[in-house]
Amino acid sequence: MRPAPTDTNAWNAYLAEGNARQARKRVSADVILRDQAGRILTVNPTYKEGWDLPGGMAEANEPPDDAAVRELREELGLEITVHRLLVVDWVPPHGPWDDQIAFIFDAGTLTPELAGRVRPHDEELSEAVFLPASEVADRLRIRQRNRLHAAVRALADGSAKYLHDGVEAWGQ
Repeated sequence: MRPAPTDTNAWNAYLAEGNARQARKRVSADVILRDQAGRILTVNPTYKEGWDLPGGMAEANEPPDDAAVRELREELGLEITVHRLLVVDWVPPHGPWDDQIAFIFDAGTLTPELAGRVRPHDEELSEAVFLPASEVADRLRIRQRNRLHAAVRALADGSAKYLHDGVEAWGQ
């Protein structure tokens, strides 16, 4: 039997029970961060094959934009500001992984001084380089490549892109 919302303790216990049964989503948060020449920061993780955009996985109850800021601080020693949302991509279950929501945010452009000092700050990255978008795309796995292309379009036209497994939904 469902308790009355006026019985605060019973109502909260009822809601917590429902919450425990609901699906949990993995959340990743990456950024497009550019240098003054418009090149995009790309990183080489040590824990997986291929290159990636800077960012990473959100922790429990962490907003995606905060996760991106934290990851860049931890991995690159950068204090960035997220300017706007570029991409949301729903990634279906694959391999051992459940589905995921992947975000890409615009983190703006670094000054030449800051861009020149970008280096990995922990063991999760072996390299960090600024590259033209086409060279970044060549280094990324297909899912990330599709997100990158959508993010570049979002930067150009000012509208965020919603993807299903790297493909724009609703014919945007």
